[in-house]
Amino acid sequence: MFKFFKKTSKKEKLEAKFKKLMQEWHELSSVNRSASDQKFVEAQNIAKVLNKLNNEVV
Repeated sequence: MFKFFKKTSKKEKLEAKFKKLMQEWHELSSVNRSASDQKFVEAQNIAKVLNKLNNEVV
Protein backbone atom coordinates (compact mmCIF):
# COMPACT_ATOMS: atom_id res chain seq x y z
CA MET A 1 0.00 0.00 0.00
CA PHE A 2 2.78 2.44 0.88
CA LYS A 3 5.30 1.14 -1.63
CA PHE A 4 4.97 4.51 -3.34
CA PHE A 5 6.94 6.12 -0.51
CA LYS A 6 9.54 3.39 -0.24
CA LYS A 7 12.92 4.13 -1.82
CA THR A 8 14.52 1.33 -3.79
CA SER A 9 17.83 0.08 -2.54
CA LYS A 10 20.94 -0.37 -4.65
CA LYS A 11 20.39 -4.13 -4.57
CA GLU A 12 16.81 -3.81 -5.86
CA LYS A 13 17.93 -1.53 -8.68
CA LEU A 14 20.65 -3.98 -9.70
CA GLU A 15 18.21 -6.90 -9.59
CA ALA A 16 15.81 -5.02 -11.86
CA LYS A 17 18.62 -4.15 -14.28
CA PHE A 18 19.80 -7.78 -14.27
CA LYS A 19 16.29 -9.01 -15.04
CA LYS A 20 15.94 -6.51 -17.89
CA LEU A 21 19.30 -7.47 -19.40
CA MET A 22 18.49 -11.17 -19.24
CA GLN A 23 15.18 -10.53 -20.98
CA GLU A 24 16.93 -8.53 -23.72
CA TRP A 25 19.56 -11.27 -24.01
CA HIS A 26 16.87 -13.88 -24.55
CA GLU A 27 15.08 -11.78 -27.17
CA LEU A 28 18.30 -11.07 -29.08
CA SER A 29 19.59 -14.64 -28.92
CA SER A 30 17.76 -15.66 -32.08
CA VAL A 31 18.22 -12.38 -33.97
CA ASN A 32 21.65 -10.90 -33.30
CA ARG A 33 24.20 -13.18 -31.67
CA SER A 34 26.89 -10.56 -30.98
CA ALA A 35 24.44 -8.16 -29.31
CA SER A 36 23.04 -11.09 -27.36
CA ASP A 37 26.51 -12.01 -26.10
CA GLN A 38 27.15 -8.42 -25.06
CA LYS A 39 23.93 -8.29 -23.02
CA PHE A 40 24.85 -11.59 -21.37
CA VAL A 41 28.27 -10.29 -20.34
CA GLU A 42 26.70 -7.15 -18.86
CA ALA A 43 24.20 -9.28 -16.94
CA GLN A 44 26.98 -11.51 -15.59
CA ASN A 45 28.90 -8.47 -14.36
CA ILE A 46 25.82 -7.30 -12.49
CA ALA A 47 25.38 -10.81 -11.08
CA LYS A 48 28.91 -10.66 -9.66
CA VAL A 49 28.14 -7.35 -7.95
CA LEU A 50 24.89 -8.78 -6.55
CA ASN A 51 26.77 -11.79 -5.18
CA LYS A 52 29.25 -9.50 -3.45
CA LEU A 53 26.37 -7.50 -1.93
CA ASN A 54 24.70 -10.69 -0.72
CA ASN A 55 27.93 -11.93 0.85
CA GLU A 56 28.46 -8.63 2.67
CA VAL A 57 25.00 -8.75 4.21
CA VAL A 58 25.38 -12.30 5.51
